[in-house]
Amino acid sequence: MDAKDMILRLRMQKGLSQDELAERVFVTRQAVSRWENGETTPNIETLKLLSKVFGVSINTILGSPRRLVCQCCGMPMEDSVVSKEVDGVFNEEYCKWCYADGEYMYHDMDDLIDVCVGHMANEQFTPEQVRAYLRDMLPKLNYWKRYAHLAEKAKFEEFKQQLMAEINALQIEGMPKVEKLHALVGGYINLPYRLPNGSEVKFLDDGATYLGTQLPSVFGGNRCFGVAANMEFILVCTYEENGADPELVIYKKR
Repeated sequence: MDAKDMILRLRMQKGLSQDELAERVFVTRQAVSRWENGETTPNIETLKLLSKVFGVSINTILGSPRRLVCQCCGMPMEDSVVSKEVDGVFNEEYCKWCYADGEYMYHDMDDLIDVCVGHMANEQFTPEQVRAYLRDMLPKLNYWKRYAHLAEKAKFEEFKQQLMAEINALQIEGMPKVEKLHALVGGYINLPYRLPNGSEVKFLDDGATYLGTQLPSVFGGNRCFGVAANMEFILVCTYEENGADPELVIYKKR
């Protein structure tokens, strides 16, 4: 689908007239008309505004001429997993697991590989095969090419070490020492906890990214510990397979 057809389609889906769309992106109705007739194409700044209005990537607005691939982990991307800047503008270089709230979530390639192996290994590809593939592929991506120039690496690693020290200082009975934290999207770990009055509550934001991990209980059994944290709090819970029967152990403001 061409850009002109996509802009028309997205405008109609939003229920906007040409005048209303023009007002939102600070152009004239005639400019919108020319886009939809294929006479002109919005400039890059206007495309960013259209992206926010429509809630889709610039690549989608232009008719998806590029195959978006996360330049950190290599995952093919659709709009639902494209990262966003703090102001809501799509960042089409990265997926939301590798870049969130203006922060790069990985500064250690081994950490990223550990996470990816857990998701990619299957009956067809062993963990060793996946690990070998990633070690060959990742250095070719833009993020890792300029890895040495990321000034925030030391600061990020310092934050992770501090966070792990605070978690381990809680000395939660049965929970092993936390030695690694991974980037985790809230939607995958946002479990509902039952309150004494019977209602359920979630503490995380599905769209946010947290640092966390899963740990087996030192006492054995089917239950394991889940940890999620950010600059504001530390959450520790226990649950059974696939997050069943979750129980909140601690929710501590930092």
